[in-house]
Amino acid sequence: QLVESGGGLVQAGGSLRLSCAASGFGFDDYAIGWFRQAPGKEREGVSCIGKTDGGKYVTYYVDSVKGRFTVSRDSAKNTVYLQMDSLKPEDTAVYYCAARRGVAVVPVARLFRSWGQGTQVTVSS
Repeated sequence: QLVESGGGLVQAGGSLRLSCAASGFGFDDYAIGWFRQAPGKEREGVSCIGKTDGGKYVTYYVDSVKGRFTVSRDSAKNTVYLQMDSLKPEDTAVYYCAARRGVAVVPVARLFRSWGQGTQVTVSS
């Protein structure tokens, strides 16, 4: 089970930190991705964090958030965070976290099996 939290309303240029709390599976064996979906648009991959085949943690970001968003994970809390800085109105969307067993990948929705319910992020101009 994945539960997102931390969404809200923020002005452009502000920050939010989303959390994705995981339960019911071996957290360290899974890569966690962040996705977002704006009204009338397709779900978009934002970021992913997970291990490589060699066991090293890696992260991926979509170009539109590079330098502004940072993904991290706390294995002790089974939680992944998405720190979002310098937010823009175009970042407004419902944000979802999702899990896939195995290595980290570029966040493509069809590669992830388990999904949270989503949390709304609204950035005002």
